[in-house]
Amino acid sequence: MIIITGGAGFIGSCLQAALRARGEETVVVDWLGTGDKWRNVARHAPDRLVAPEALDAFLDTRPDVSAVLHMGAISETTARDGDLVWRTNVDLSARLWQWCAREGARFIYASSAATYGGADRPEPFSDDPARLEALRPLNLYGWSKHVFDRHVQGWVAGGEPAPAQWAGLKFFNVYGPNEYHKGGMISVVKVKYDEVRRGQPATLFRSNVPGLADGAQARDFIWVGDVVNVMLWLLDNPQVSGLFNCGTGVARTYLDLAHAVCDAAGLPRQVAFVDMPEALRGQYQSYTCADMTRLRAAGYTRPFTSLEDGIRRYVHDYLATDDAYL
Repeated sequence: MIIITGGAGFIGSCLQAALRARGEETVVVDWLGTGDKWRNVARHAPDRLVAPEALDAFLDTRPDVSAVLHMGAISETTARDGDLVWRTNVDLSARLWQWCAREGARFIYASSAATYGGADRPEPFSDDPARLEALRPLNLYGWSKHVFDRHVQGWVAGGEPAPAQWAGLKFFNVYGPNEYHKGGMISVVKVKYDEVRRGQPATLFRSNVPGLADGAQARDFIWVGDVVNVMLWLLDNPQVSGLFNCGTGVARTYLDLAHAVCDAAGLPRQVAFVDMPEALRGQYQSYTCADMTRLRAAGYTRPFTSLEDGIRRYVHDYLATDDAYL
């Protein structure tokens, strides 16, 4: 049995689909709510759905679990409730780590590229454990993920009990199907597609970094299928443990993204620039790029999907169809 926290969410439901395709018994820990989030798992329902507040009681029954894939979190980069974020992103993660260590289960969890904070110069973000202490996240969400990464680093270095396998994945900018419930945290790809389909130009933030052109802000955008492939590879290679970046290793500009969305939608390239909202100033990463050296050195060899190919697939196979769910 495999537990997926946040298994009805974006990345979690795509992972759930892949595990069910493999014939795995799965337990999803999540709320479906009153909207359409249930559609994320409609084609690949779990064997059991456990509400997050019932997770501790479920684990107390000592179910036969081979792995916990911990995707559940408060992931809004604009989150302000520090106590709630700590309880969800730090305390819960620590309890799951400790449970897996006691029960001999494997533990793979979602960290984030938000842990890296701002970039003084455009170079790939290194996941070298020796550099972890120096990171300075720009927002509460990124800080909470960084805190747990540091906890893990301390536990492992101190020789404390650890899960049979453990891996933290610093997800970069993930896009793809089943993200439609995410509100303001939905990917830029989906937002730009909706704009151009309405006949509007794709709007991008003006740069607030001296010397950086409008639209030249760059991110490491990764297709959700590639993220799932990395996690499946980890499950297939239980000897691999560590904290790893999960991006493509290539930074692409927002202007590249907007053009790729227009091209995939079969529409003229039209882009307009707007001022960055005041709430994002000082918290906005104008550059992210994953250094993938350590994951490659650990044995991961699959290629990553290019931005153009990923957007084309997202648009043609999902967004432009009658049913956009995986």
